[in-house]
Amino acid sequence: MPTATRSEPTTTPTTGTSDRSADRRQLRSFRAKFRDAFRGMKHGVRGHSSFFVHFFFAVLVIASAIVFRCTLLQWCLLLFCIGMVLTAELFNSAIETLFRGLDESAQTRVYRALDISAGAVLLASLTAACIGTLIFVERLVTMLGLL
Repeated sequence: MPTATRSEPTTTPTTGTSDRSADRRQLRSFRAKFRDAFRGMKHGVRGHSSFFVHFFFAVLVIASAIVFRCTLLQWCLLLFCIGMVLTAELFNSAIETLFRGLDESAQTRVYRALDISAGAVLLASLTAACIGTLIFVERLVTMLGLL
């Protein structure tokens, strides 16, 4: 393998990435990685009104779980569903951001990616709604003593 100089970094044959860029990524501290991750979440949340709708329902679900005195397992399922929906929404926001950076000819070739990512958010939301409905109906029936 040839030696790397400052002006010409070598590239690895399997990934095509330069040695210097790989070294730079490895040298980042955990603090820097978390800072970048939180900055990414902030960018994903800002300007996306659908994220705030999902966040509103997440708060509503948490308040309902407190009122209905959900069990530990039910809390875990509800929090998993909230995380799944918000994660899907962040991925959707990332794809939308990439899409906006493309020129018009590229946008016409990849517009389906937006539909697919929106479909992923819809599927995650519907799944979460079904799980939440099952949990809260069971808790309501138990609290009212109907079973």
